[in-house]
Amino acid sequence: MLKDAYGNGLSTTSADARDAYDLGVRRFLGAEPGVEAAFNAAIEADADFALAHIGLARELQLRAERDRVNACIARADELSAGLTSREASHIHTSTLLLTGKGADARRHVYEHVKEWPRDVLIAQMCAGVFGLIGFSGSPGRESEQLSFLSGIAPAYGDDWWLLSQLAFAQLEVGQLEQAETNIEAALDGNSDSAHSKHVKAHLFYEQLRDDEGLDYLTGQWKAYDPSASLYNHISWHVGLWSLESGQLDQMWQVLDDHIAPEVSSGPPLNVLTDHVALLFRAELAGVDVPAERWTKLSDYALAKFPKPGLGFADMHAAIAHAKGGRPDRVEDIIERARGPVADLTKLLARGFLQMASQNWREAAGAFVEVQPGHARLGGSNAQRDLIDFSLAVCLARDGRRKEARTVLSITRPRAIRKELLAGV
Repeated sequence: MLKDAYGNGLSTTSADARDAYDLGVRRFLGAEPGVEAAFNAAIEADADFALAHIGLARELQLRAERDRVNACIARADELSAGLTSREASHIHTSTLLLTGKGADARRHVYEHVKEWPRDVLIAQMCAGVFGLIGFSGSPGRESEQLSFLSGIAPAYGDDWWLLSQLAFAQLEVGQLEQAETNIEAALDGNSDSAHSKHVKAHLFYEQLRDDEGLDYLTGQWKAYDPSASLYNHISWHVGLWSLESGQLDQMWQVLDDHIAPEVSSGPPLNVLTDHVALLFRAELAGVDVPAERWTKLSDYALAKFPKPGLGFADMHAAIAHAKGGRPDRVEDIIERARGPVADLTKLLARGFLQMASQNWREAAGAFVEVQPGHARLGGSNAQRDLIDFSLAVCLARDGRRKEARTVLSITRPRAIRKELLAGV
């Protein structure tokens, strides 16, 4: 039986299909360009290769191509008879993920990796700040993320993907030295991985090495294919550092030419959250943002995320609607919030709505309630800075500047040191 790059048996007799599948997996794990092409090549070499169909579905899910995802799931299911127990479990767990059954998928990942820890596309589901643990809404999800990856680490040795994900989990809980060691080793193992370069950018951010980070990431970004899944988010990091270093012309150029919905081919979740976050951080820094920009983002949020349910998306949609002068849409999020972080979503939406109306005390009260547990929302520490920054700005504008600076000295001292917030 042929085996994949991680030593798992495959139900295909085509070496060409196996090689193309391995390439698709590697590119998917590294957010490199050409993922879809690689999985399609595997299918062309062996149309009955079930894992290639489900691998393709994973990439198409990022692009929100629902009809094609469903077609891939159906084809993989048709081919599931006669597969090994590992492959059958792989398809079942993947289908749970792809059909929105996140809690069930998470449980199945844990069971699956007990027997097949090196089934990397299954393990990957519980890795990263946007994964099944990251978006679980569970208290202590950052510690769980680190525990999960540490638990499977012995099975991976010096594998670049595991080291990269472990580094991200470590830096999110403040283990910066360990994270630096692991991310450098990960980049040595695969210098093409955009995910690893992204983790290194987060490390620079947490270490306050912003000038170095901007220089490093700008060079990597310019060589990165815009069709790749992480391009939008890498652009956000470049734009954010441009803002924080006072290079506003560069920030607007990055935003308009690389992040905006009309130019980006990235995952809709990144397109919405990255654009909103950069514009909002700019406003908090004192930059004037034309109202029509918010209106366009509000339209995009309504088109791509019409039903509340994913808290991280809902939070950013609430900002766009509030700033775009659509309080009724914010109220709709408050009324219809669902999912494991619905309590936080409602509070944040109220906070941003009050903030848009310059009701600083009421807004600050909402953000104070969210503060202790906002890690449950998912996303990285850097992405959730906008919550802490919003609280600080509201306190300052309510005449409580000393209180605002005390909050930041505890949560994000970089904002004081870098003078990132107007009037704080």
